[in-house]
Amino acid sequence: MKRVAKFEKISKQNFITSTSFGEDAYDVYELPKRGTVGSAGYDFFAVTDFTLNPGETITIPTGVRVNIDEGWVLKIYPRSSLGFKYRATLNNTVGIIDSDYYYSDNEGHIFVRMTNLGDKVMEVKKGQGFAQGIFVEYGITYDDDVTATRNGGFGSTNK
Repeated sequence: MKRVAKFEKISKQNFITSTSFGEDAYDVYELPKRGTVGSAGYDFFAVTDFTLNPGETITIPTGVRVNIDEGWVLKIYPRSSLGFKYRATLNNTVGIIDSDYYYSDNEGHIFVRMTNLGDKVMEVKKGQGFAQGIFVEYGITYDDDVTATRNGGFGSTNK
């Protein structure tokens, strides 16, 4: 098994200004981790309780950033059980966390934007897994000549 990344908390100051969870929540939330040795996905845990009614969308701050080796990407998906029970989906289908996102203006703070497409109310409790991330190696073309660097958060690689 290759070890290619390390999860970290964003700074306490960024946590306080980019979430509404309060300073006390900073010290107690969990970083993503795998549930079993055979799990590919790292579970992202809710920092606070949230409810998602049918048809509603929510942006969930995780308080997490990840330092990823070059040549790897973190793909974020909803937890399988939430997709199955509530038709929970991510608004961008799959969240892509590039290795250089770690250095963005928002410290690489990972947010998850989720919609409940089902007909039942989805309740997620503090500490419950709601998304999962899988590290994937990727390649580039032989004639790739990109030299631009990231200096922003979401969508900052778009022109």
